Amino acid sequence: MKGSFGRTGPGWIPKFARWVGNRYAAGVPAEFLESRILRNAGFRHAFFTRRGGVSKGAYASLNFSVTVGDAPERVARNLALAGEALGVTRERVHFLSQVHGTATHVLLGGEEQDAVHRIEGDALVSRAPEIACGVRTADCVPILIADPRSGAVGAIHAGWRGVVRGAVEAGVRALRELAGADAELVAAIGPHIRQAAFEVSEDVALELEGVSPIAGVTDRSGPKPHVSLARIVHAKLLALGLSETNVDDTGGCTVTEPERFYSFRRDGKIGGRHLSAIVARY
Repeated sequence: MKGSFGRTGPGWIPKFARWVGNRYAAGVPAEFLESRILRNAGFRHAFFTRRGGVSKGAYASLNFSVTVGDAPERVARNLALAGEALGVTRERVHFLSQVHGTATHVLLGGEEQDAVHRIEGDALVSRAPEIACGVRTADCVPILIADPRSGAVGAIHAGWRGVVRGAVEAGVRALRELAGADAELVAAIGPHIRQAAFEVSEDVALELEGVSPIAGVTDRSGPKPHVSLARIVHAKLLALGLSETNVDDTGGCTVTEPERFYSFRRDGKIGGRHLSAIVARY
């Protein structure tokens, strides 16, 4: 593996290294980013890029969504590749039908994958060993969280609407309830639309500023505001009790790096979706 320092927006550089990995299945590399904090805490996890799958065309190549128009058999194969990279079977890689809200669901370990995929919500938590909790994104912020003491994990999907509505808070609360009073959470923020690319209306900027625990998340030097979702999410995690040393950011901008990432804002509806997932442990 090789490491470099990521950048989340103008003037803000994370303290932790970004790690890029490849795991090979049937000769196909599934590329992903890793958090040093989560890895050092003993959690198998991955923020998958778009590279290393079997999908074609606009979905090339590691796409995890059927609803965008990709062939189901290719998405199933990509899920198998993700499972192999995470060290679990394809059937134990779970994510929800995301709706940009705050609903959180607990996985006990015996759920059918297809049934979980039909549940609406934006965060999954579990302490069932070998269960991978995941979220799918194409510009929104993926957050993977874990408690090293209990082995419990969670995955949170936070687009700007989810950030405003409290998705981060809901996911962290759910994991703490599951992990117990002694939980000491670690978390990582994955690739998403970064500040330089996240141009918004003044109304959206004001909404995001209104829920940010810190000031200075908006750049108004251009014709329209540009907001840093990474800074807001990072500040929310600290406000929820995580320590500065327990929050990581992998870097990566989904909009400005088309060779590595899918982007709804850049490419529109016809395109792939990433998977970010973390595996609960004993």
